[in-house]
Amino acid sequence: MATTTPQPPSPSSTAPVTGIVEERLRCREDGTFTIVQFNDTQDSHRTDARTIALQEAVLDDVRPDLVVLNGDVIDGSPTTALEAKQAINNVVVPMEERGIPWALTFGNHDEDSTAVTGMDEAAYLEFVAQYPHNLNTAGAEGISGSGNQVLTVSSSRGDRAVYAVWLLDSGRYAPEQIAGQDLAGHPRWDWVRPDQIRWYLTASEELQHRAGHRVSGLLFQHIPLWEHRCAWFGSADSRTDEDHARARVRHRIVGERNEVESPGPFNSGLFTALLHRGDVQGLFVGHDHTNTYAADYYGITLGYGPGTGFGAYGLEGAEEHRLRGARVFRLDEQAESVWIGTELRFAADYGIDLRPGTQPGEPAPLPGGVR
Repeated sequence: MATTTPQPPSPSSTAPVTGIVEERLRCREDGTFTIVQFNDTQDSHRTDARTIALQEAVLDDVRPDLVVLNGDVIDGSPTTALEAKQAINNVVVPMEERGIPWALTFGNHDEDSTAVTGMDEAAYLEFVAQYPHNLNTAGAEGISGSGNQVLTVSSSRGDRAVYAVWLLDSGRYAPEQIAGQDLAGHPRWDWVRPDQIRWYLTASEELQHRAGHRVSGLLFQHIPLWEHRCAWFGSADSRTDEDHARARVRHRIVGERNEVESPGPFNSGLFTALLHRGDVQGLFVGHDHTNTYAADYYGITLGYGPGTGFGAYGLEGAEEHRLRGARVFRLDEQAESVWIGTELRFAADYGIDLRPGTQPGEPAPLPGGVR
């Protein structure tokens, strides 16, 4: 957890802070709470059957209290609104059938089919709101992105917020030009904008004001920060094996890095905002399907959830699906930092078929009351 000086427990504005969702999540009677992160399920209305099998196996094994689908929930292949809805439905039915609360963030691919299907992020949020166990809202008003929100986790007695789960929309693609200049040579992805960071700072202060203490939490967004790469190498300028060896010790790095991180072209400043507030203990992303590492970068764990979807790219050759999996987070309200650990679950742990290629399944029926 960051060691910055706690900020005064008062909101920065007298205006109501939107995007704060309370009284939907609570620790178990023993004070524990478990979160599962699925990333990049990224498929069509005929989702690979092994993706669903992996989800079901993890859910039955871990029995989480919350699931976060952390962006690129679908790919750009749907050709109708129904197919887009079916693509989402396929990967939320496993939670719905088990009565597990869930929420999603958006990635760069979720609107790739919008021009054809007419389904944009606002339409997706309206669609998922029909599911009894979905916790998404329209999110904070008047800022960039869709569905920016924070879910509070109450104590086992329900009398106070003991944790917070932040969901940010990290955007899709960088613009073609800025100030008449193209972005050739820069990453082509989007980034968290200053108004989103301002909302986080305000909402963080408001949560502290309401709870009477700084509320620790985890933040989920799809696209990584530049600081993910800095954490891996322990440097902003040098990227050698020696740099990484030093960083592995200093930042206690665990996991694999099989592809170059893909942040946006500019450093968003989000990391320094998190350091300033000192409440977010970890920021976890997807986007780069074959990275699984986590690093304690100056008191904030920066990490990846592995790619969950068998229909999206993976490793090369016979190892294509070796890292299909999920990330698990364990909380305990009685622990000093509440968040007590994270671990990975892989398809191989459950004996799921890892042969290369895809195995498209049939669309799951839409539940009653969902259309």
